This record gives sequence, C-alpha cells and structure tokens, in this order.
Amino acid sequence: MSPQMNDLLEAALAKLDAEIVHVGQFDYASVLRERRLRKAQFLDWAGDARFANVLAYWDSGDNLFGGSSYFTETVEIDVASMRANPSEPDAVTVIAELSGEAKELMPRQVLRRQLERAEAMGFKVDAAFEFELIVLEEDATTAREKGFAGLAKFAPDNKCWSGATANTHAEFIADMEAEILGHDVSLYALSVELGPGCLEATTAATEGLRAADDASFLRLAARSYARKHGKTVSFMPYMGAEYPGIGGHCLMSLRNAETGKNLFASPDGKTNDLAKKFIAGMMAVVPDAFAMCTSSVNAYRRLAPGSWAPKSLTWAEYPFTVAVRSVPHTGARARLEFRVPPADCNPYLTMALMLGAGLDGIERDLPAPEPSAAAHPDFVPEGASRFPRDLAEAADRLAASDDAARIFGAAFTENFAAACRAEYASLAKAVSAEERARYLEG
Repeated sequence: MSPQMNDLLEAALAKLDAEIVHVGQFDYASVLRERRLRKAQFLDWAGDARFANVLAYWDSGDNLFGGSSYFTETVEIDVASMRANPSEPDAVTVIAELSGEAKELMPRQVLRRQLERAEAMGFKVDAAFEFELIVLEEDATTAREKGFAGLAKFAPDNKCWSGATANTHAEFIADMEAEILGHDVSLYALSVELGPGCLEATTAATEGLRAADDASFLRLAARSYARKHGKTVSFMPYMGAEYPGIGGHCLMSLRNAETGKNLFASPDGKTNDLAKKFIAGMMAVVPDAFAMCTSSVNAYRRLAPGSWAPKSLTWAEYPFTVAVRSVPHTGARARLEFRVPPADCNPYLTMALMLGAGLDGIERDLPAPEPSAAAHPDFVPEGASRFPRDLAEAADRLAASDDAARIFGAAFTENFAAACRAEYASLAKAVSAEERARYLEG
C-alpha cells in the first residue's frame, strides 16, 4: 500500500469515526462476501490486500462452476465506496475488488468499464433502482424446518398501496427504512405494494457506481433488518400463485459531463433523438445479453403469461407494460426505465447491460423502432424480440453473442454464461409439489 493510499484510508476512517471495518465485494449472486476487521488490523491488511478469487467462480449455492486456480488474489480498495454500517457501533463497510486475474470477471468492474466508456463520450450517468420485496413471518430456522413450504405471510391482508397496511405496520416499515438509511443508501421511498407482505423500496438517482452500490446495500440492509426481527425478506422473483411476481427496475439518464444538463430532456417534453438511439441500442443488444439482468432459474417464472412483466422487448412513453418505459420531460426528470429485470437481478450487471447497450446505440447511430401501442403485459407486437424462455437459453445466447463479447468482454461473457449454465443445471432435476399433484396419479 502506498503512503498516499494509507493517508486516504486513515482520513476516510476518521471522517466516519470508524473502529470496525467490514471489507468485501458483491458477487454474481449479489451477496456481499466480506471480512470484519478492527481498524488497526484493516490498515495492516490493506498493506497487501487480498481475497479468495473463488468469488469469480461461485454459484448462488457456494459451489464452484469454473476456474482452474484458486488463491488469494490482490484486491483494490475503493476508498470512495466507504459508508456507515449501522449493525454495530463505530462500523463502516468498504468495497475491495479483485484486481488480478479475475478482475475483468467481476460485476462492479463490468459496470465500471461502461461508465468509463460513457465518460469518454462526454456523459455522466445517473441511475436508480426500484425493488419490490416480500416480507415473511419466518426466520432462518423456521423456514428450514418447514422445508421452505407453507411459509407464514406478513400482512396477508395487504392490498396494493393499502393505507391500512401502511399504517398498521408503520413502525416495522419505518424501522426498516432507518436501517437502510443507516447504510448511507440514498433511499427515495419505502412503501406498500401489491400482494401479501409486499413492499417497494426505491433509491434516489445517484451518479455512477454509487447507484449500483446503493441498490446492493439496500437489499443487504432489508434482509438483515428482517432477520433481526424474526422475519425474512425475499427478493425471489416468483414465490408462487399466492404472490405477485416482483421486479428490480433500473432507471437511467445521461448528463452532459461539463454542464450537468440532462441530455434526455427535450423542450417539447417528448422522447428526444439521443434517448431514442439509447433505446435502439437496448433493442439490439439486450435480447442476447438478457442473462446479465435475469440470471436465476426462478426469474423466468415471473415472465410466464399472466404476470405484469413484459414478455418482449418493447418501448413507449409512459405505459407500465413495456420493457423500456420512456419518461420524457423538459428538464432533469427525463429518464428511461428498464422494467424487465427481476427483484433478484445483479444491480451492477443490470446497470452495465442497460448502459452498455444504450451507449452502443448512440455510437452506432441506430434508429429506434416505433413505440408500442399501449396494451396488456402479455401482448407481443409483431417483430418484437422475445426474451429467452429459460436460463439455459439465455446462457447460450449470451455465450454466442458477438455484441455482448465486444461490449462487455469475452472473458466476462464466457465466465458468466458458465455461471448461468451451472445455475440452471442445479435445478434441472428439481420436482415441485405442483408437478407431483399434476402427474403423480397419471
């Protein structure tokens, strides 16, 4: 560690009165893999900072799917990422990313490359996320004792945007909000949504990496808060017929790097040419790189007919039933909303996919297709690109995509496709109670 880095770390720790440091990074499954160190020990560790490179080759069950050499790889500490950690007194969390052989494989680095690309084009990137989540009246032990079946619901009487639910459970919701804010997340709102135990958490628009960091820490905070109170927070996209499918929408705008002006804004309040080129890039790239934003087996159940999730890549101004929702404005509120990603999406990869595809449309001066007519979510307009049917197809399409390899790097796309194939294989022979009920007796 250079003397300059030591000084930066010392200053950052002093600013937050930190005596305990949680240091780590988010993996493909959006799990924060960390070490907890006291201040002196953290600074000593930072002198030759390393972490196990298996993070680049682990699936959601902590099983290896790839790689050939496993060791403690160098990591680079991002001082700017340091934030408060309210879980214990005088604690902070800081992100340290793999910086050796596996560097190009990790989600935050994939996003960083697209942000650097945007900067080279004269853009600053603002983004935010909207996550729906399900609260259950189960803790880690009771959920396992029940075999994850017949789980007790929190607020089973909830209706969408219910004032009664919001007031009845105001203390629980307010305390969860305080926990999220305690992690220095730029939280815009936490409110009641559709279905039993369903809440929606929205981050405020934030620049660059911080936007994906906020989304990742929001989910960590919500989960840990629920556990502390004998409950479970789930971001599983589809829990069954009794629950809604839940999403993780990504909202984005580009600003002029010099003036700060929102470049999607238009005096006529319509979707401008730059935004349309961005949309055109998404139309061209997202279908084959879809695994980057939808990388669990369960997430594809949310895309089944009858759900609110769009079934093909469409766009329009304002409707909630299209994949890319344009929200035009004459000023700073102009934005695009990617409504397809599920609630368990990886924020770094989702944001990288949206940004990388959009920038590609701008660079290639692609024309956007005509906007879709307002219709129900299952409507697939003629010529619209359908999404992959399952994770196996998504993995194959990602691995075969020249555009994805060109934009996001061949090393990453090959490794992530392997991760998705392993995830699919892990459940390929799983049999549900619903299947047994349908076929057991012939």
